[in-house]
Amino acid sequence: MVPASHVAAFAVAAFVIIIIPGPNVLFAIGRALTMGRRSAVLSVLGTVAGSLVPLTAVALGLGAVLMASALLFTIVKVIGAGYLIYLGVSTIRHRKQLGAALRAEIPQVGDRRVLRQGFVVGATNPKTIVFFGAVLPQFAAPEAGAVPVQLLVLGVLFLIIQTLSDGTWALLAATARSWFARSPRRLEAIGSTGGVLIIGVGTSVAFAGTH
Repeated sequence: MVPASHVAAFAVAAFVIIIIPGPNVLFAIGRALTMGRRSAVLSVLGTVAGSLVPLTAVALGLGAVLMASALLFTIVKVIGAGYLIYLGVSTIRHRKQLGAALRAEIPQVGDRRVLRQGFVVGATNPKTIVFFGAVLPQFAAPEAGAVPVQLLVLGVLFLIIQTLSDGTWALLAATARSWFARSPRRLEAIGSTGGVLIIGVGTSVAFAGTH
């Protein structure tokens, strides 16, 4: 079983990464603003389902390989940390894109298509892939055994937080469009703060222990 301290630390790291607007959130916000709450909720469900793809890959295969090889683990960790830092800088540089997402015009599509598109966005989200590949394995406890199960448990916790966070973003966008539209700088401030937090997570990953 995953130690409680590992679960708590993982929840904090996951929350920091998830709460920052990324591809999943932008997709849900776009649907919320142009198609309403129903499509927003379906978009979130689609992206969460898509996130199961990289999670399953890490838990059932890649995660075990990383835990068994200190060298490979370190390589993936460094690459992941570097990407997170890059993502944080990029988030700050492109913070105005959050405001653009609020003004985007998205064609009306059916529920199934919204779910399918959300699934693709979630399955290919670089932020999620890097987090599962480089960060998730660090919170497993090899001495407790059943590493794949531990990774799945932590991954499910990630998905729960993701559902709540992304759902909140989508519903807020659907109910507060005029408030956001009046001041794009509000979202830009969120983007800047989020970028700094992502850089912080990337830095902590880079200097974390190998196992």
